[in-house]
Amino acid sequence: MLTISPISESVRYTGRWFVTENSATSTTPGAYFDVAFKGTWCDLRFDVTGNAEAYPHLYIQLDGGAKIDARLDRCIRIEAPDDNNHVATVCFKSAVQDQQRWYEPLVAKVTFIGTETDACGTLPVDNRKIIEFLGDSITEGIWVDEYRRPCWGSTSNRENMVFQNDSTATYAYLTAKALGMRPYIMGYGSLGLAVKAAGGVPKAKEAYPFCFNDAPKKPIDAEIIVINYGVNDLFHADFCDHLREYEEFLLLVRKLNPKSKIVALSAFYGAYPEEKAASLSAFESYPKEVEKLVNRYNKEHSDDVLFIDSTGWIPQSPMHPTREGHKIVAEKLVKCLKDSLGI
Repeated sequence: MLTISPISESVRYTGRWFVTENSATSTTPGAYFDVAFKGTWCDLRFDVTGNAEAYPHLYIQLDGGAKIDARLDRCIRIEAPDDNNHVATVCFKSAVQDQQRWYEPLVAKVTFIGTETDACGTLPVDNRKIIEFLGDSITEGIWVDEYRRPCWGSTSNRENMVFQNDSTATYAYLTAKALGMRPYIMGYGSLGLAVKAAGGVPKAKEAYPFCFNDAPKKPIDAEIIVINYGVNDLFHADFCDHLREYEEFLLLVRKLNPKSKIVALSAFYGAYPEEKAASLSAFESYPKEVEKLVNRYNKEHSDDVLFIDSTGWIPQSPMHPTREGHKIVAEKLVKCLKDSLGI
């Protein structure tokens, strides 16, 4: 029996993982890793210290086959059909957004500590360019399967959320797939530019450089960075604060990513119930205000941030798009990116 460590050449990470010699930890659904092994079996090992019900859910896939939804546990065994080289893909599918996922002890996290198997395998080369998505609960994939409430006799939102959420059904994940790019996703429920997220996550500007508190994010050479904030700010913060924080966030993202193409995607129209829109000063002007900010920012900083107006892409309800809603957003976003960036 051989143990493949988290830093082995047989392991590759995609997304926001804090990797040490002994473990790799993520608190962002949508992050995944590939592990290559030779033989008919492998045991995926996880440190579940600190995790609590409802445990995060994973998608596990062998050699590009069907994805299996599995509850995180100390050990998950994979049986392969032969003793050839195999690649297991393990994706952080879903978590409970209000469980702690910023300050230790972390609760809503996945910590991979290695694989036990017969022999190390060889990973195929992955030369895909990176696209990064920065957003809130919609980007995280919350309630894409909202119909699963209640779920099999449980009326607890905490217990149901891991079944209702799916990071791989989001517009972010689908857009990356359609463009043939690797998705790096930072989506936290309730997160805004001027407001903190659930689970202890600070506002976007403070969170962006880190995987979680005091765990710096590894620099990536992202080809495209898509920013989608506004929903939670307009519910819980002053509009002027939102615009000020937006500009400061653009400055930070550009500083950390000098070569990336930055895209400011306006908040989805369906996020605003009619009564809330009425309390804002002319809801229809919101995308125009963000567009004006982006244009001014570009002029003052000699930048070329691309603004995309998502108004009307999806219906006004439900607040969190379903799987079909995310497909619509992804289709429209892919077209905009292709037309505007010549991908």
